[in-house]
Amino acid sequence: MNTIGLNIDKALIAVTREEVYKLETPVKKSLEALHHHSGVGSEWLGWLHLPSSVTEKEFGEIEDAAAVLSDECEFVVVTGIGGSYLGTKAVTDALNNSFDWLQRERKHPVLLYAGHHISEDYLYELSELLKGKSFGIIIISKSGTTTEPALAFRILKKQLERTVGKKEAQRRIVAVTDDRCGALRTLAVQEGYRSFAIPGNVGGRFSVLTPAGLLPLAVAGIDIRQLVAGAVEMEKATGIETPFAENIAALYAATRNALYAAGKKMEILANFHPKLHYVGEWWKQLYGESEGKENKGIFPVSVDFTTDLHSLGQWIQEGERTLFETVISVEKPNYEVSVPADEADLDGLNYLAGKRVDEVNKMAERGTQQAHVDGGVPNLRITLPEINVRHLGQLLYFFEKACGISGYVLGVNPFDQPGVEAYKKNMFALLNKPGHEKRN
Repeated sequence: MNTIGLNIDKALIAVTREEVYKLETPVKKSLEALHHHSGVGSEWLGWLHLPSSVTEKEFGEIEDAAAVLSDECEFVVVTGIGGSYLGTKAVTDALNNSFDWLQRERKHPVLLYAGHHISEDYLYELSELLKGKSFGIIIISKSGTTTEPALAFRILKKQLERTVGKKEAQRRIVAVTDDRCGALRTLAVQEGYRSFAIPGNVGGRFSVLTPAGLLPLAVAGIDIRQLVAGAVEMEKATGIETPFAENIAALYAATRNALYAAGKKMEILANFHPKLHYVGEWWKQLYGESEGKENKGIFPVSVDFTTDLHSLGQWIQEGERTLFETVISVEKPNYEVSVPADEADLDGLNYLAGKRVDEVNKMAERGTQQAHVDGGVPNLRITLPEINVRHLGQLLYFFEKACGISGYVLGVNPFDQPGVEAYKKNMFALLNKPGHEKRN
């Protein structure tokens, strides 16, 4: 099977292979706890076999709803925060032409995003952009009361209704929410919006392969069947029956925890391909929200190389040695661009003439990895044969599975996020929300 891979050899400057493999037993126990639903947070394991459980009927319903929005809309505003938009953004940015939104003629609507922060200027500018435009809204929220998306949706809903009328707005608004209850579920029923369910046992940061991710991806023209097919392949490859040394999710979880025990408290997820920027953003939420508990956990950071080598490279090379690096390496680009020769050669680049730009990038990657290893930064390497929809499906599920295993090995519940509520309580009190006592 043409699939993603993992190499931990250059992580062994800080831990031995024996130390990694000593974690085989706790990793296996954690894997068994996931599959047997015997660990903490087991009520949130709906993502575990989600890829292989998506039915033809579900694909058809999602594709049908996406076709309606595609036929009617120039823009579709995905309204959600955290896992309700990061997975979509990660996949679309990775797969779409970087400048597609500038093209005058497009096959699919442009996805815009709202509800992922609280910014008056952003909402004003978005509203101005949408004036006179044909647009629709996908509102994604399990509860329907999360402040950021609820606030943005209220504003955008009113604008859409003023523009096309309430009846037509009902056709252009699709809700993705809890399968049974919540304010958004109630609103969808009352207003007659088409709706899809996020399974009650799937948390937001694990929801990219539910309609929360699949619907907007289908609107953007992504082949969601191939995305899920890639995830199914990784679901099988990281199953309970796969030997530890061959199970890349298990090996990644073990290596991370061995490095953490050796004092490496920060993990940098690096890529050498700008299309993977939002994969890093999605990964940060997945691991930060899953493992950062009880005064434990590796702090997740993402960087884009070579860009960030000109800003963070000095710190990574010579700063405090409490970090390790995981590099996503893309083996084959989708296009070919060669370096031309120049008669004057004032920039001194004629030594690169005739070489592919990707070859230059690959040497930058190899040189960076070696420099960081020489500087005492352990390196793991995840290889992506190429950036396509199937390999992205594999990558997303790989990270999810490894996250569940790693959290259990760490000794925390990787499926809750109690600390997220702290800022909300303070904000609500400061805004005089009923039922929230104001603090001095």
